[in-house]
Amino acid sequence: MELMVVTLIIGFLLSLLFLAPRFIKSDQTKKVQSDTNIKTLKSYNKAAVSLHNKRTDCWIIIKEKVYDVTPYVEEHPGGDAILAHAGDDSTEGFFGPQHATRVFDMIEDFYIGELEK
Repeated sequence: MELMVVTLIIGFLLSLLFLAPRFIKSDQTKKVQSDTNIKTLKSYNKAAVSLHNKRTDCWIIIKEKVYDVTPYVEEHPGGDAILAHAGDDSTEGFFGPQHATRVFDMIEDFYIGELEK
C-alpha cells in the first residue's frame, strides 16, 4: 500500500515537470505577441503600401489593415497567387474559398498597421 502511494506521488511530480514548462512557455508567447501588436500601431497610405509589390518585399491590405507577408511568400501553398495583389488590396482573394480557416489566425502574425482613410 505504501509503495503504491509513493509511486503515485512520484508519478504526479514527474508529470508536473513535463507539463509545467509547456504552460509557462505558452503564457510567455501570448504576452510577447500581445506586446508586439501594441507596439505596431502605425498607419500607412495606399501609395506607401503600393511600393511593396515584389516577391522580396510584399505587403498586402486586408480589410483596411496592412500586412507584411514577405516572409510567407515562398511558403504560400498557392504559389505566386499571393503576388497578384502585392502592394494592393487582397481582401477579396484572402476571403476566397481556397483558404483554410487557419489562415485567419496566421495573418495576424504579419500585421504591421492600419490603412489610412
